[in-house]
Amino acid sequence: MNTSDIIIAHPSEDKLEALKAFLKALKIKFEVATSKPYNDDFVNDILQGDADIKNGKGKKITLDQIDDLWK
Repeated sequence: MNTSDIIIAHPSEDKLEALKAFLKALKIKFEVATSKPYNDDFVNDILQGDADIKNGKGKKITLDQIDDLWK
């Protein structure tokens, strides 16, 4: 039987093994994802942008100037 339902659980470390054992006992296929939700390079770019703005490297644009933004 196939299902499109997805359950995302966030167990603490001490509960992870118990949860795995439970799923195995019920013969439910599962996978443990260890990846982060965002790429490290992307996160670093965002953090660098925040730092740039704090250091005065940003540029403010008024609503009157918004049409010039795409020129």
